[in-house]
Amino acid sequence: MDRFLFLTVDGLARGAVFAAFALALVLIWRGTRVINFAQGAMAAATTYIAYSVTSATGSYWYGLIAAIAGGFALGALVERVLMRRLDPNRPLAAVIVALGVVMVLHAVLGMIYGNDFRPMQLPFSREPFRFGDVALLSPYDLFVFVTVGIVVLALAYLFTRTDTGLKMRASAFSPDVSRLLGVKVSAMLTLGWALAGAVGALAALLVVPTELGLNPHAVDLVFIFAFTAAVIGGLDSPVGAVIGGLVTGLLLGYVSGYLSGSIAPIAVLLVLLGVLLIRPQGIFSGTATRQV
Repeated sequence: MDRFLFLTVDGLARGAVFAAFALALVLIWRGTRVINFAQGAMAAATTYIAYSVTSATGSYWYGLIAAIAGGFALGALVERVLMRRLDPNRPLAAVIVALGVVMVLHAVLGMIYGNDFRPMQLPFSREPFRFGDVALLSPYDLFVFVTVGIVVLALAYLFTRTDTGLKMRASAFSPDVSRLLGVKVSAMLTLGWALAGAVGALAALLVVPTELGLNPHAVDLVFIFAFTAAVIGGLDSPVGAVIGGLVTGLLLGYVSGYLSGSIAPIAVLLVLLGVLLIRPQGIFSGTATRQV
């Protein structure tokens, strides 16, 4: 029972990061019907920004702010310079361009920083609190939960309670009608990419310091799990992205703890295949499709 509680808490903490990353994918998909396969490499680039700022200033928080700002700017730049120029009727073009961005970013980061793993500073201890003989949440786990919770609530408020959020939703559901009503659809799409870049940067900065460290490929596996979470929950559903992330984290925790860490990714893949066979649009997506 003690082991089960520990694996549950650890899985939820990891799943919260996957949920934040999956939200970044959902943000872009809802606005453009494009999966940003460069999201992981972009997040790795912004994590290096945090690493550089923290190394120069000695402050984790300055690095965090720099990474989020860098992710926001990088997301807007990719949309403005690359994605906007593509034919929306040729979705494969967006995939090819995104993969090109991945290769360029990996190459540039490798040339500048090298491919060695670099340790990163944590703002709080990872030593778990103990209740009797049970090791549960650490201060850093609490920080992750609170941070992701704030992001989810902020995005929910943005899309349901603000004019900007309503314009973004309208631009995604009906861009032509939105233009007739005076909405700057192109600006809303750029904002969606920018927000996704910022959220992805934050998610990467939460998880990279807890793994082997930072290198150009440090976020690749996180992206795969986050993509799986988004597909399981439904690419049209922010709620599904959060639940899918938590489920993915729990599954990885249980399989790694009770069986083997080497087969945990296989277990996630099997769940993904099962969802795609039974409900391809995702568990929490609506049954009807929409045109954008």
